[in-house]
Amino acid sequence: MTISREALRRLVLGTLMPGFVGTTPPDWVAREHASGLAAVCLYGANVVDPDQLAALCADLRAAAPRLLVSVDEEGGDVTRLHYPTGSTQPGNALLGRLDDTGLTRRSASVIGTELASYGINLDLAPVVDVNSADENPVIGSRSFGADAGHVARHSAAYVEGIQSVGVAACAKHFPGHGDTVTDSHLALPRVDAGLEVLDARELEPFRAAVEAGVASVMTSHVVVSAIDPDRPATFSPVVLGDVLRGRLGFTGVIVSDALDMAGASAVTGIPEAAVRALAAGCDLLCIGSETTEAELLAVVDAVVAAVDEGRLPVSRLEDAADRVALLSATFPPGPVSSERPGSAGVWADDLLSDGFTTTPASDAWRAAEGVPCIVQVASDPNLAVGRVAWGPLAAGLTVPVSDVPEGAKVAVAARGLAPTHPAWRVASELRVQGHPTIVVDCGWPRGGADLVAYGGSVVVARALGRYLGVGT
Repeated sequence: MTISREALRRLVLGTLMPGFVGTTPPDWVAREHASGLAAVCLYGANVVDPDQLAALCADLRAAAPRLLVSVDEEGGDVTRLHYPTGSTQPGNALLGRLDDTGLTRRSASVIGTELASYGINLDLAPVVDVNSADENPVIGSRSFGADAGHVARHSAAYVEGIQSVGVAACAKHFPGHGDTVTDSHLALPRVDAGLEVLDARELEPFRAAVEAGVASVMTSHVVVSAIDPDRPATFSPVVLGDVLRGRLGFTGVIVSDALDMAGASAVTGIPEAAVRALAAGCDLLCIGSETTEAELLAVVDAVVAAVDEGRLPVSRLEDAADRVALLSATFPPGPVSSERPGSAGVWADDLLSDGFTTTPASDAWRAAEGVPCIVQVASDPNLAVGRVAWGPLAAGLTVPVSDVPEGAKVAVAARGLAPTHPAWRVASELRVQGHPTIVVDCGWPRGGADLVAYGGSVVVARALGRYLGVGT
């Protein structure tokens, strides 16, 4: 079968999902959508406030009405809608600690309802990785937990919740990014567990998500050596074809993780990574957050060249583009609403604090004399989270360490509390000054904290403040 050059390029564009720079849609989005561009992805840098985001989405819909608009809105640490101010949802780790799938379903439906009000119809969530490595630098509190069955239950509930309000979910990062100690944004991680462990641990939540009807699954740039020792999942027809399509029976859209990540393209560049991802079985390629039209067209040219060279069958492109088009038709966007649903009052503080881990030291601190106050110590974010507002500081509950009043008792809040984190030094100095002091981990616990909140979102921070007696 022969295909015209124009039709071939349209097929390729029907598999691509770039980001873009700026807070308004660049002219090229409409131009490339008219030529077949399937989707765009919004990032934190595209968002200033709700009114600006609504205007951006309305402009996208006016310029490209059939465009699939996606976003990473996980709730908790990873938020794009609330990037400037912090998420109004607790996030997976704390939801997992509460262990009420009804609450998880409710949180996801609230997120979905808010996305739908902006005309966003694909959420690149939930994270269904089992966080089996405490020192994992990129998953952590984005995970529902360290037990596969537990994560599976909550993953299915999240999928059901978000898709019940007409927004497509995306389970990630297949076949699992939880047992890694390397961030795939920066390098290529490996999982070296055996097949039995992989089936019982990594695959179980994805199996549950597929059974719940998840519309899409995102790949990981991770080498899972027991399945394919040579290629990361994004480029592995064994992982995507034999395991995801075959063993798990998934028939929806396979979305690549962002191809601008080092784990995907540090060696080959993005255009060649795109060719390899499509050949392996990916249907929708997440290109990256700052894609230009020239970079997008370089990907198109590389894929077309791969077809000409016989490296990529046209039938593979047709299959991918058809799956993406079906996803878009199954989850059509509604109009962008001027009345967006609020979600700040959804969570009762006493309910969220039920998920905290406390210690005798934190109990003694609460009973001690002194005015309570919170000091927040800056933590370097991973690239998935970005420089989002987080913690008690974003909730207006902190004082600078230099302004701690005499006789106060102090909670030092931080996240990513590795042994070298400066929070330990700050806490030690405050104790030397005579302040009763505890250390609070607002992330996945790595050991040593006196209290663990399992999340850094604003709604968790407010619950933390009430629990500590600050801001009440």
